[in-house]
Amino acid sequence: MENTDGIRQKRRERASLDPFDRKILAALSADAGQSYAVLGEKVGLSAPSVHERVKRLKRSGVIRDVVARLDGTAVGKPLLAFVHVEAAGWGKSERLMQISRFPEVEEMHSVAGDASMILKVRLENPQALEFLLGQIHSVPGVSGTRSYVALSTYLERPVQAQVTDGWPSVPLPPE
Repeated sequence: MENTDGIRQKRRERASLDPFDRKILAALSADAGQSYAVLGEKVGLSAPSVHERVKRLKRSGVIRDVVARLDGTAVGKPLLAFVHVEAAGWGKSERLMQISRFPEVEEMHSVAGDASMILKVRLENPQALEFLLGQIHSVPGVSGTRSYVALSTYLERPVQAQVTDGWPSVPLPPE
């Protein structure tokens, strides 16, 4: 793996999204298998117009993938955990990045704070988590981990197209 720490990544131009684009993206994020005709009915455009917009959104990188979201329990991985990795520097060593080869590792994030990296992992049982932690601890430069096992999940969703136009000045009301 090539070290790219010194290379500045090109920033993608932020796509300008109009209200129709956002409605299309919201509908696709809820169900990516819908036909262009159904999408058109939902957003108030013709099927060909929706098709052209979706092609443009894919070309611009706004839509990266169209995927099936799997149920962790149904595929034999009911244990969801977040692992905070403490490592020297930012922790982005080539060896630590190789942890991504395990299909149990769903996400890897370099973060600010008391950890260098946060991993989202989904496993079959606590023993599998123990084995994965052993792999992480065997990486030179890793000084520790903290694991948080999710007991219940109340919200799990992909990136949303909608944005909050104006944050309320008053917090959510107490119950």
